[in-house]
Amino acid sequence: MSEFRNLSHMLDTVTKAYKRKDALYFEGKRISYRELNEQANKAANALASMGISKGDRVAMMLPNIPEFVYCFFGVQKIGAVAVPFNSMYKGREITFILNDSQSKALITLSNFANLINEIREDVPSLEHVILTGQRTLVYVTPEATLNLQIVCGKSKFSSPEEAFRKIGEIFVDVLQSYGVDAWYKHRGGVRVKGKKIATILVSEIENLLTVNVVLFLAHLDTRDLFKVVWVTPEIKDKVLEPSTSVEEETGTRPDTGEFTDALMKVLKNRLDIEIEPGSMKRDELFGYEKVLSLAVK
Repeated sequence: MSEFRNLSHMLDTVTKAYKRKDALYFEGKRISYRELNEQANKAANALASMGISKGDRVAMMLPNIPEFVYCFFGVQKIGAVAVPFNSMYKGREITFILNDSQSKALITLSNFANLINEIREDVPSLEHVILTGQRTLVYVTPEATLNLQIVCGKSKFSSPEEAFRKIGEIFVDVLQSYGVDAWYKHRGGVRVKGKKIATILVSEIENLLTVNVVLFLAHLDTRDLFKVVWVTPEIKDKVLEPSTSVEEETGTRPDTGEFTDALMKVLKNRLDIEIEPGSMKRDELFGYEKVLSLAVK
C-alpha cells in the first residue's frame, strides 16, 4: 500500500518533514515546501469559495511558473480534477478542451483575459475565469498601428462589459465606413473573418475606467519582435494571433490623421467623449501610469 493516499496528502506529509527546504526554484527565487503548501491552501480555499468541489474539472492554462504548482495542488486539496493544457493554444483549441472536459473554472494569466472573453459564450460549462500574473503584452509599432487610450470615470459606462461592447461597435462602424468587413461578438477583439484587426483592453483602477485600443492600419511586421523575443520556428504562429489590417483588407493604408478624426467624431456623437490635444489631466495621468506600471511588471 502506498505511503501517500493522494497528491494532497503527499504535499502535507512532505511539508511536515521538509518545511524550510527548497521545493521550487524560479528566476532566482527559492520557494520552500511550507510556502508552497501555504499557497496551495490559499488556492484551494479560493476555489472552494467559488463552489468548486470534488469531481469538478478545473482547467489550467499556465506556463511553467510557481502559480501552476500552487494551483495544481490547490485543485487536489479539494478533490477536483486538474485539466492542464498548453498556454500556446488559441481559440478553437481552447474551446474544444474546455467543452470536452466540461471545466467549471479556468485558471490562466491576466494577459490571456481578452482571448478567453472572446470564446466564453461558446463554453456554457465555464462559470469562473481566474486570472493570475500582471503582465500584458501587446505588440505595437508606429508604422502599422493606431493606439487609443480613454481614461474616464466609471459612471461613463454601466459596467466594463458595456465599455467593451460600445467601443467594439464604434470601431466596427468606423472600419466598415472604410470598406473593411469587420465584426465584433465578444469583448476583447475586433475581427475580419477569423483574423484580429483591433485589440481592446479595459482596466478598472479605483474610480476610473481605462480603455486601450490597438488597431492595425498596415501590415504588422513581427521581425523586430522576434529579434528580442526568441521562440522556436514551429510555434511562431502561436505567439501572436493571426492578424490583418485596414491596408491588407482594402489595398490602401488610411491616413492616420483622417482615420483618427473619423473615430473621434463617432466617440463624441455616441459617448460624448471628446479627445483634447495637450498634456494629460490629473486623472488621465493617474490612470495611464497605473496601467503602465502593471504592463511592465
